[in-house]
Amino acid sequence: MFPTLGSVKKSAPAETRKSRKARTTPYQATYDAFLRRLVKAREEAKMTQREVSEKMGMAHSFLSKCETGERRVDVIEFLQLARLYSKSLDYFLLGE
Repeated sequence: MFPTLGSVKKSAPAETRKSRKARTTPYQATYDAFLRRLVKAREEAKMTQREVSEKMGMAHSFLSKCETGERRVDVIEFLQLARLYSKSLDYFLLGE
């Protein structure tokens, strides 16, 4: 009736955050770099994730999810973040 322990088939490993981030493998490294710059800009602005989320009128978990790649950053949100951090869009996209 039930399979014995030795015959249990292993399932595929669970999807990791890294693989969920952009969901587009060719652009994964670029998106990861964007997320690193997003975190760095916030830290340089000396702001917490909660402070940024509140200033944007979003739930307190908003920025945490964006920075980990659990949630994608909308273009309007991207513009707001750049303004809050006093950074150019090129800083996030090109590292300049």
